[in-house]
Amino acid sequence: MTNQRQYKVGILGATGTVGQRFIALLAEHPFFVIHALGASARSAGKPYGKAVNWKQTKPIPSVVRELVVQECIPERFKECAIVFSGLDADVAGDIEQAFRVAELAVFSNAKNYRRDPHVPLIVPLVNTSHFSIIPQQQRLHSPPLQKGFIVTNANCSTTGVVVPLAALERAFGPIESCMITTMQAISGGGYPGVPSLDIMDNIVPYISGEEEKIEWETLKILGGLAQGDDGLKAFDMHTKQPLRISASCNRVPVIEGHTECVSVRFARRPPPSPQQVREALQNYTSEAYTIGCPSAPRHTVFVHEEVDRPQPRLDRDYQLGAGVSVGRVRQCRVLDIKFVVLANNVAIGAATSSIINAEYAVLKGIVSA
Repeated sequence: MTNQRQYKVGILGATGTVGQRFIALLAEHPFFVIHALGASARSAGKPYGKAVNWKQTKPIPSVVRELVVQECIPERFKECAIVFSGLDADVAGDIEQAFRVAELAVFSNAKNYRRDPHVPLIVPLVNTSHFSIIPQQQRLHSPPLQKGFIVTNANCSTTGVVVPLAALERAFGPIESCMITTMQAISGGGYPGVPSLDIMDNIVPYISGEEEKIEWETLKILGGLAQGDDGLKAFDMHTKQPLRISASCNRVPVIEGHTECVSVRFARRPPPSPQQVREALQNYTSEAYTIGCPSAPRHTVFVHEEVDRPQPRLDRDYQLGAGVSVGRVRQCRVLDIKFVVLANNVAIGAATSSIINAEYAVLKGIVSA
Protein backbone atom coordinates (compact mmCIF):
# COMPACT_ATOMS: atom_id res chain seq x y z
CA MET A 1 0.00 0.00 0.00
CA THR A 2 1.22 3.49 -0.82
CA ASN A 3 -0.09 6.37 1.23
CA GLN A 4 -0.03 9.54 -0.86
CA ARG A 5 0.28 11.85 2.13
CA GLN A 6 3.78 12.53 3.41
CA TYR A 7 4.60 12.52 7.12
CA LYS A 8 7.65 14.36 8.41
CA VAL A 9 9.56 12.30 10.96
CA GLY A 10 12.41 12.93 13.35
CA ILE A 11 14.96 10.50 14.76
CA LEU A 12 16.42 10.87 18.26
CA GLY A 13 19.75 9.21 18.94
CA ALA A 14 20.40 9.39 15.21
CA THR A 15 24.15 8.80 15.44
CA GLY A 16 23.84 5.56 17.45
CA THR A 17 23.48 2.11 15.96
CA VAL A 18 19.69 1.99 16.37
CA GLY A 19 19.36 5.51 15.01
CA GLN A 20 21.46 4.54 12.01
CA ARG A 21 19.17 1.61 11.33
CA PHE A 22 16.15 3.93 11.51
CA ILE A 23 17.78 6.15 8.89
CA ALA A 24 18.66 3.23 6.62
CA LEU A 25 15.07 1.95 6.72
CA LEU A 26 13.34 5.33 6.44
CA ALA A 27 15.48 6.85 3.68
CA GLU A 28 13.28 5.32 0.96
CA HIS A 29 10.02 4.96 2.89
CA PRO A 30 6.85 5.47 0.81
CA PHE A 31 5.29 8.06 3.14
CA PHE A 32 7.69 8.88 5.98
CA VAL A 33 10.14 11.67 5.17
CA ILE A 34 13.17 12.26 7.40
CA HIS A 35 12.92 15.88 8.49
CA ALA A 36 15.07 16.22 11.63
CA LEU A 37 17.87 14.31 13.33
CA GLY A 38 18.70 14.58 17.01
CA ALA A 39 21.77 13.57 18.98
CA SER A 40 23.94 14.69 21.88
CA ALA A 41 25.31 18.21 22.26
CA ARG A 42 28.71 17.12 20.90
CA SER A 43 27.09 16.14 17.59
CA ALA A 44 24.58 19.00 17.34
CA GLY A 45 25.36 21.61 14.71
CA LYS A 46 27.32 19.24 12.49
CA PRO A 47 26.20 17.75 9.16
CA TYR A 48 25.10 14.20 9.84
CA GLY A 49 27.85 12.74 7.63
CA LYS A 50 30.49 14.38 9.83
CA ALA A 51 28.78 13.65 13.15
CA VAL A 52 28.21 9.92 12.74
CA ASN A 53 30.50 6.90 12.91
CA TRP A 54 28.46 5.02 10.31
CA LYS A 55 28.35 1.25 10.92
CA GLN A 56 25.73 0.06 8.42
CA THR A 57 26.56 -2.08 5.39
CA LYS A 58 25.06 0.47 3.00
CA PRO A 59 26.44 4.02 2.54
CA ILE A 60 24.91 6.95 4.41
CA PRO A 61 21.74 7.91 2.48
CA SER A 62 22.20 11.14 0.55
CA VAL A 63 18.98 12.59 2.03
CA VAL A 64 20.63 12.86 5.46
CA ARG A 65 24.32 13.29 4.71
CA GLU A 66 24.18 17.11 4.85
CA LEU A 67 21.25 17.37 7.25
CA VAL A 68 22.40 19.29 10.33
CA VAL A 69 22.07 17.37 13.59
CA GLN A 70 19.96 19.05 16.28
CA GLU A 71 19.93 18.76 20.05
CA CYS A 72 17.15 16.50 21.33
CA ILE A 73 14.75 19.27 22.29
CA PRO A 74 11.12 19.42 21.07
CA GLU A 75 11.39 22.88 19.53
CA ARG A 76 13.72 21.50 16.87
CA PHE A 77 11.18 18.82 15.91
CA LYS A 78 7.90 20.75 16.04
CA GLU A 79 7.15 20.17 12.35
CA CYS A 80 7.39 16.40 12.73
CA ALA A 81 4.27 14.24 12.88
CA ILE A 82 6.26 11.33 14.36
CA VAL A 83 9.47 11.05 16.33
CA PHE A 84 11.41 7.78 16.51
CA SER A 85 13.63 7.33 19.54
CA GLY A 86 16.81 5.29 19.36
CA LEU A 87 18.15 6.92 22.52
CA ASP A 88 20.08 5.07 25.19
CA ALA A 89 18.02 4.28 28.26
CA ASP A 90 20.14 6.50 30.51
CA VAL A 91 18.86 9.62 28.74
CA ALA A 92 15.67 8.48 26.99
CA GLY A 93 13.21 8.91 29.88
CA ASP A 94 13.28 12.68 30.33
CA ILE A 95 13.75 13.44 26.64
CA GLU A 96 10.86 11.26 25.48
CA GLN A 97 8.63 12.72 28.16
CA ALA A 98 9.49 16.26 26.99
CA PHE A 99 8.54 15.33 23.43
CA ARG A 100 5.25 13.81 24.56
CA VAL A 101 4.41 16.96 26.54
CA ALA A 102 5.17 18.96 23.39
CA GLU A 103 2.32 17.03 21.67
CA LEU A 104 4.57 14.80 19.57
CA ALA A 105 3.94 11.12 18.86
CA VAL A 106 6.96 9.21 20.15
CA PHE A 107 7.76 5.66 19.01
CA SER A 108 10.52 4.44 21.29
CA ASN A 109 13.04 1.63 21.15
CA ALA A 110 14.19 2.40 24.70
CA LYS A 111 13.09 0.46 27.79
CA ASN A 112 12.15 3.42 29.99
CA TYR A 113 8.36 3.40 29.52
CA ARG A 114 7.76 -0.30 28.82
CA ARG A 115 6.46 -0.86 32.36
CA ASP A 116 4.29 2.27 32.42
CA PRO A 117 0.69 1.13 33.05
CA HIS A 118 -0.65 3.52 30.39
CA VAL A 119 2.00 3.02 27.69
CA PRO A 120 1.51 0.17 25.21
CA LEU A 121 4.38 -2.25 24.69
CA ILE A 122 3.76 -3.30 21.12
CA VAL A 123 5.27 -5.95 18.89
CA PRO A 124 3.44 -4.96 15.71
CA LEU A 125 3.16 -8.55 14.46
CA VAL A 126 1.32 -9.50 17.67
CA ASN A 127 -0.63 -6.97 19.75
CA THR A 128 -1.68 -3.89 17.80
CA SER A 129 -4.94 -4.00 19.79
CA HIS A 130 -2.99 -2.39 22.66
CA PHE A 131 -2.97 0.91 20.73
CA SER A 132 -6.45 1.38 22.20
CA ILE A 133 -4.95 2.54 25.52
CA ILE A 134 -3.43 5.68 23.95
CA PRO A 135 -6.50 7.91 24.50
CA GLN A 136 -6.34 6.98 28.21
CA GLN A 137 -2.62 7.78 28.31
CA GLN A 138 -3.38 11.21 26.85
CA ARG A 139 -6.42 11.85 29.07
CA LEU A 140 -4.65 10.96 32.33
CA HIS A 141 -1.56 13.01 31.57
CA SER A 142 -1.33 16.30 33.50
CA PRO A 143 -2.19 18.40 31.63
CA PRO A 144 -4.22 16.21 29.22
CA LEU A 145 -2.70 15.75 25.78
CA GLN A 146 -4.33 16.09 22.38
CA LYS A 147 -1.72 14.54 20.09
CA GLY A 148 1.27 13.54 22.19
CA PHE A 149 1.84 9.97 23.34
CA ILE A 150 4.54 7.31 23.76
CA VAL A 151 4.50 3.83 22.26
CA THR A 152 7.32 1.42 23.05
CA ASN A 153 8.50 -1.67 21.24
CA ALA A 154 9.87 -4.68 23.10
CA ASN A 155 13.31 -5.94 23.95
CA CYS A 156 14.91 -7.57 20.90
CA SER A 157 14.93 -11.07 22.39
CA THR A 158 11.34 -10.78 23.61
CA THR A 159 10.18 -9.69 20.16
CA GLY A 160 11.44 -12.83 18.46
CA VAL A 161 9.78 -15.29 20.80
CA VAL A 162 6.36 -13.64 21.28
CA VAL A 163 5.51 -13.86 17.57
CA PRO A 164 5.33 -17.68 17.41
CA LEU A 165 3.84 -17.79 20.91
CA ALA A 166 1.04 -15.46 19.78
CA ALA A 167 0.44 -17.60 16.70
CA LEU A 168 0.17 -20.74 18.83
CA GLU A 169 -2.18 -19.14 21.37
CA ARG A 170 -4.41 -17.90 18.57
CA ALA A 171 -4.64 -21.42 17.14
CA PHE A 172 -4.64 -23.63 20.25
CA GLY A 173 -5.54 -21.49 23.24
CA PRO A 174 -3.40 -20.43 26.19
CA ILE A 175 0.15 -21.56 26.78
CA GLU A 176 0.74 -22.29 30.45
CA SER A 177 4.53 -22.87 30.55
CA CYS A 178 7.44 -21.77 28.39
CA MET A 179 11.18 -22.42 28.58
CA ILE A 180 13.43 -20.12 26.52
CA THR A 181 17.19 -20.31 25.95
CA THR A 182 18.63 -17.48 23.88
CA MET A 183 21.79 -17.20 21.79
CA GLN A 184 21.98 -13.46 21.25
CA ALA A 185 24.05 -11.57 18.71
CA ILE A 186 26.66 -9.05 19.80
CA SER A 187 24.89 -6.21 17.96
CA GLY A 188 22.20 -6.41 20.64
CA GLY A 189 24.70 -4.82 23.03
CA GLY A 190 25.19 -1.73 20.85
CA TYR A 191 28.50 -0.27 19.73
CA PRO A 192 31.30 -0.84 20.70
CA GLY A 193 29.55 -3.61 22.64
CA VAL A 194 31.19 -6.71 24.10
CA PRO A 195 35.02 -6.61 23.99
CA SER A 196 36.50 -8.97 21.40
CA LEU A 197 38.53 -10.87 24.01
CA ASP A 198 35.31 -11.65 25.87
CA ILE A 199 33.25 -12.91 22.93
CA MET A 200 35.65 -14.45 20.38
CA ASP A 201 35.97 -18.23 20.86
CA ASN A 202 33.48 -17.89 23.69
CA ILE A 203 29.89 -17.74 24.95
CA VAL A 204 28.92 -15.36 27.73
CA PRO A 205 26.06 -16.95 29.74
CA TYR A 206 24.80 -13.69 31.21
CA ILE A 207 23.23 -10.51 29.83
CA SER A 208 22.28 -8.04 32.53
CA GLY A 209 18.51 -7.73 32.99
CA GLU A 210 17.71 -9.72 29.86
CA GLU A 211 16.07 -12.77 31.41
CA GLU A 212 13.78 -10.67 33.57
CA LYS A 213 12.79 -8.55 30.55
CA ILE A 214 11.73 -11.60 28.55
CA GLU A 215 9.76 -13.08 31.44
CA TRP A 216 7.92 -9.82 32.19
CA GLU A 217 7.47 -8.26 28.75
CA THR A 218 6.00 -11.44 27.28
CA LEU A 219 3.15 -11.29 29.78
CA LYS A 220 2.28 -7.68 28.94
CA ILE A 221 2.43 -8.31 25.18
CA LEU A 222 0.46 -11.57 25.10
CA GLY A 223 -2.01 -10.44 27.75
CA GLY A 224 -5.15 -8.46 27.10
CA LEU A 225 -6.58 -5.11 28.14
CA ALA A 226 -9.22 -5.28 30.86
CA GLN A 227 -11.50 -2.47 32.02
CA GLY A 228 -11.72 -2.01 35.77
CA ASP A 229 -14.55 -0.76 37.97
CA ASP A 230 -13.05 2.72 37.74
CA GLY A 231 -13.52 2.67 33.97
CA LEU A 232 -9.80 2.58 33.25
CA LYS A 233 -8.11 0.06 31.00
CA ALA A 234 -5.27 -2.01 32.42
CA PHE A 235 -2.95 -4.65 30.99
CA ASP A 236 -4.00 -7.98 32.47
CA MET A 237 -0.50 -9.57 32.21
CA HIS A 238 -1.98 -12.86 30.95
CA THR A 239 -3.63 -13.48 34.34
CA LYS A 240 -6.78 -15.05 32.86
CA GLN A 241 -4.58 -18.07 32.17
CA PRO A 242 -1.32 -17.68 34.12
CA LEU A 243 1.76 -18.14 31.96
CA ARG A 244 5.00 -19.28 33.58
CA ILE A 245 8.16 -18.34 31.69
CA SER A 246 11.76 -19.28 32.42
CA ALA A 247 14.45 -17.63 30.31
CA SER A 248 18.20 -18.22 30.09
CA CYS A 249 20.14 -15.66 28.03
CA ASN A 250 23.54 -16.04 26.38
CA ARG A 251 25.71 -13.76 24.23
CA VAL A 252 27.30 -15.58 21.29
CA PRO A 253 29.83 -14.54 18.60
CA VAL A 254 27.23 -13.75 15.91
CA ILE A 255 26.93 -10.22 14.53
CA GLU A 256 23.18 -10.06 13.85
CA GLY A 257 20.28 -12.40 14.55
CA HIS A 258 19.04 -13.72 17.89
CA THR A 259 18.41 -17.47 18.00
CA GLU A 260 16.14 -18.90 20.72
CA CYS A 261 15.35 -22.49 21.68
CA VAL A 262 11.78 -22.67 22.99
CA SER A 263 9.69 -25.37 24.68
CA VAL A 264 5.99 -24.84 25.47
CA ARG A 265 3.19 -26.57 27.32
CA PHE A 266 -0.41 -25.85 26.31
CA ALA A 267 -3.30 -25.61 28.74
CA ARG A 268 -5.48 -27.59 26.33
CA ARG A 269 -5.19 -31.36 26.47
CA PRO A 270 -4.33 -33.17 24.36
CA PRO A 271 -1.83 -30.69 22.90
CA PRO A 272 -1.43 -30.09 19.16
CA SER A 273 0.91 -32.25 17.11
CA PRO A 274 4.11 -30.86 15.59
CA GLN A 275 2.45 -30.79 12.17
CA GLN A 276 -0.52 -28.83 13.53
CA VAL A 277 1.94 -26.38 15.09
CA ARG A 278 3.80 -25.95 11.78
CA GLU A 279 0.54 -25.23 9.97
CA ALA A 280 -0.59 -22.72 12.62
CA LEU A 281 2.71 -20.86 12.39
CA GLN A 282 2.62 -20.79 8.59
CA ASN A 283 -0.95 -19.50 8.55
CA TYR A 284 -0.44 -16.73 11.10
CA THR A 285 -0.86 -13.25 9.64
CA SER A 286 -0.48 -9.95 11.47
CA GLU A 287 -3.07 -7.19 11.38
CA ALA A 288 -0.24 -4.83 10.47
CA TYR A 289 0.17 -6.70 7.18
CA THR A 290 -3.54 -7.06 6.42
CA ILE A 291 -4.21 -3.32 6.78
CA GLY A 292 -1.29 -2.47 4.50
CA CYS A 293 1.67 -1.39 6.63
CA PRO A 294 4.42 -1.26 3.98
CA SER A 295 7.17 -2.56 6.29
CA ALA A 296 5.15 -5.51 7.63
CA PRO A 297 6.33 -8.89 6.27
CA ARG A 298 4.11 -11.00 4.05
CA HIS A 299 5.20 -14.11 5.96
CA THR A 300 4.91 -13.22 9.63
CA VAL A 301 6.44 -16.58 10.55
CA PHE A 302 8.48 -18.48 7.98
CA VAL A 303 8.64 -22.18 8.87
CA HIS A 304 11.74 -24.07 7.76
CA GLU A 305 11.54 -27.75 6.91
CA GLU A 306 15.30 -28.29 6.83
CA VAL A 307 16.71 -30.01 9.91
CA ASP A 308 19.48 -27.39 10.37
CA ARG A 309 17.55 -24.13 9.93
CA PRO A 310 17.04 -21.33 10.79
CA GLN A 311 20.59 -20.00 10.94
CA PRO A 312 21.52 -16.34 11.54
CA ARG A 313 23.90 -15.97 8.59
CA LEU A 314 21.48 -17.59 6.13
CA ASP A 315 18.09 -16.39 7.33
CA ARG A 316 18.36 -13.07 9.23
CA ASP A 317 17.83 -10.86 6.16
CA TYR A 318 14.85 -12.67 4.66
CA GLN A 319 12.04 -10.12 4.15
CA LEU A 320 14.56 -7.44 5.19
CA GLY A 321 14.60 -8.96 8.66
CA ALA A 322 10.99 -7.95 9.30
CA GLY A 323 9.59 -11.41 9.96
CA VAL A 324 10.48 -14.32 12.22
CA SER A 325 11.89 -17.70 11.20
CA VAL A 326 11.02 -20.94 13.01
CA GLY A 327 12.43 -24.42 12.52
CA ARG A 328 12.94 -27.81 14.17
CA VAL A 329 9.32 -28.05 15.34
CA ARG A 330 9.06 -31.30 17.24
CA GLN A 331 7.66 -32.96 20.34
CA CYS A 332 9.14 -32.10 23.72
CA ARG A 333 9.40 -34.94 26.24
CA VAL A 334 9.22 -32.54 29.20
CA LEU A 335 6.60 -30.06 27.98
CA ASP A 336 4.63 -30.45 24.70
CA ILE A 337 6.36 -28.85 21.70
CA LYS A 338 9.82 -27.41 21.13
CA PHE A 339 11.23 -25.33 18.27
CA VAL A 340 13.94 -22.85 17.27
CA VAL A 341 13.25 -19.17 16.59
CA LEU A 342 15.42 -16.68 14.71
CA ALA A 343 14.73 -12.94 14.64
CA ASN A 344 16.85 -10.13 13.26
CA ASN A 345 17.52 -8.17 16.44
CA VAL A 346 18.38 -4.90 14.70
CA ALA A 347 15.39 -5.08 12.33
CA ILE A 348 12.14 -6.54 13.74
CA GLY A 349 13.86 -6.58 17.15
CA ALA A 350 14.44 -2.83 17.07
CA ALA A 351 13.92 -0.14 14.41
CA THR A 352 11.60 -2.11 12.10
CA SER A 353 9.13 -2.72 14.94
CA SER A 354 8.95 1.00 15.74
CA ILE A 355 8.46 1.85 12.07
CA ILE A 356 5.64 -0.68 11.61
CA ASN A 357 4.04 0.64 14.82
CA ALA A 358 4.12 4.15 13.36
CA GLU A 359 2.75 2.96 10.01
CA TYR A 360 -0.11 1.27 11.82
CA ALA A 361 -0.84 4.43 13.81
CA VAL A 362 -0.98 6.45 10.59
CA LEU A 363 -3.24 4.00 8.76
CA LYS A 364 -5.58 3.81 11.77
CA GLY A 365 -5.76 7.59 12.12
CA ILE A 366 -4.02 7.65 15.50
CA VAL A 367 -1.40 9.98 13.99
CA SER A 368 -2.21 12.72 11.50
CA ALA A 369 0.15 14.69 9.28
